Amino acid sequence: MAYEHIKFTTDEGIATVTLNRPDKLNAWTRIMEREVRDAMEAAEKDDSVRVIILTGEGRGFCAGADMNLLSGIEDGSEKREAGAVYGTKAYNVAVRSDFQTQYSYFPSISKPIIGAINGPAAGLGMVISLYCDMRFASREAVFMTAFAKRGLIAEHGISWMLPRLIGHSAALDLLLSSRKVTAEEALRLGLVNQVYDAEDLMPAVKVYATDLAQNVSPRSMAVMKRQVYDAQFLSLSEAVAIGNEEMIKSFASEDFKEGVAHFLEKRPAKFTGR
Repeated sequence: MAYEHIKFTTDEGIATVTLNRPDKLNAWTRIMEREVRDAMEAAEKDDSVRVIILTGEGRGFCAGADMNLLSGIEDGSEKREAGAVYGTKAYNVAVRSDFQTQYSYFPSISKPIIGAINGPAAGLGMVISLYCDMRFASREAVFMTAFAKRGLIAEHGISWMLPRLIGHSAALDLLLSSRKVTAEEALRLGLVNQVYDAEDLMPAVKVYATDLAQNVSPRSMAVMKRQVYDAQFLSLSEAVAIGNEEMIKSFASEDFKEGVAHFLEKRPAKFTGR
């Protein structure tokens, strides 16, 4: 389908979703919200796609909610639209309800989602970046929660995600102060995985994504992603039991047989995801 506020491409096993309002630093709109979800669902259903990259066009990743969207909250129109469109939508009945809300559905996508944070990620833009499975940042990137300086609170699950990434005290620091965090500080905090010069960001992300797409079992990635997110709600013994059960299933999979065969035969893998 044609998109207004994003670009969506697929190439060699990689789907790239690009927020595309560069003149507004890719400020988030309801149109963008619907289109990102549609693109994520399309990538999930496409067997040729192994990895998803989410990034922004131009100088910014996402500067947060568009001010017109925020203004709509005051008269109730924005709340009514959000509730009507997203309040009861279930993305995937096979995953936890925690990962089926308006913005928390990224973990329900079985394929890894890599955030290529090319510029400012503020407010809702920062929330979206946290739901990516990993984040690679440009040195031009800055992170800011922004909520406290708008009279708002820790929204859309950031109070759950942020402490798990950087710890309780550091999360409160970023939430309460709404201060800007550079890419280098974000790396020290554990908010991002790697930092690159601006011109090297997308090439580096694509090298990483290509390795996953070509050399790693899609089945293994899907199971591991689900294990890691679900384990945050489990005891150690429960996580061990699930791991043992999944290992038995892995032994019976085509990808396990191929994993052994390509290693012994010293050739590139030909994983099917089955």
